Amino acid sequence: MSLGDEPGYPETGHTRTRLPEGDPYGGASRRGGRSSSRSLVTVVGVVVLLIAAIAFANRGEGNGSSNSAGTGGSSSGNQPAASSTSASGTKPVETKSGGIPSGFAHDTQGAQSAAANYAVTLGSTGMYNKEDRHRIVDSLYTSTAATRLQSAMDAAYSTDFLGKLGLDANGNPPKGSTFVSRTVPVGTEVTSSSDGATVVAVWCNSLSGIAGNSSTTPVTSNWFTVTMTLNWSGGDWKILQSSQTSGPAPVTGDGTVSGSDEISKAVEEFGGFTYAR
Repeated sequence: MSLGDEPGYPETGHTRTRLPEGDPYGGASRRGGRSSSRSLVTVVGVVVLLIAAIAFANRGEGNGSSNSAGTGGSSSGNQPAASSTSASGTKPVETKSGGIPSGFAHDTQGAQSAAANYAVTLGSTGMYNKEDRHRIVDSLYTSTAATRLQSAMDAAYSTDFLGKLGLDANGNPPKGSTFVSRTVPVGTEVTSSSDGATVVAVWCNSLSGIAGNSSTTPVTSNWFTVTMTLNWSGGDWKILQSSQTSGPAPVTGDGTVSGSDEISKAVEEFGGFTYAR
C-alpha cells in the first residue's frame, strides 16, 4: 500500500518516496545499488534470527499471552484515557545491578517501568558480546527462562552472523567506526495482569548499524513492539517470556540524513535514560 492510500494523503495515485539529500556514509548511489539491497537483507535477517531465537527458547513456557502485543488505545479507535498516557510522576529507580536498573515496585506501574528499561538493555550493544549477553539474560530473565534462552541466543549471535553485520567475534566494529544499537521506549501498556504474571507491551523505536565511512550497514531506525510476560521473583520483576512484532511505524520525516561523524559524536555525547511509568 502506498502512502497515497493512507488517510490524510491526497488520492493522486502516486507513491510518496523520501530520498536523503546524500548517501549515508558515502555508500552506493541514490538509486539503491547492490550495497543497499545487501543492507536491507541483513537487517531483515537480524530481526528474523532474534525473533526465532526468543520464540524457540520460550516454547511451551507460560500461557502464551505475550504473543498479542498492543500499544494503547482500543479497537474502536477511541482515544485512551488520559491516565494511560500521562506520566505518573513516580521517580525512576535508583538502584542498579551490573548497570541494569533494578528494584521496581511490585505493582503494574512497576512492571511497566521494568519492561521499558529491560527493552533498552535487550536492545543495547552488550547483546552482541557473548559474556555481556549472558550477564544480561541472567539478570533480566527468570532462571528457568535464562537457561532455555542462552543457547538459542548464542546460536543467533553467531560469529558468522556478527560478520555479516560488519562486527568481529566479540561484537566490535572495524577500527575507526562506531557500532550503534539503542532502543528508545515510546510507551507501555499492561495487556493482562494476575497474581502469577503481568504482561506488558512496550512500543519502541530503535537505532542500529555501523557509523563509519566504509560502512555498508549505516545506522537506521526501526519501530517495533516487544511484549514481555513478567514474573515477580526474588524481590523484582523478571522476564518469563517475550515476543516481538513490527510497528506501529509512523511516516518518516523530512530531516536531513546525518553523516557518520555526526552520528558517532551523538552516540558518544548523548547518554541514555532510566525509565519510569
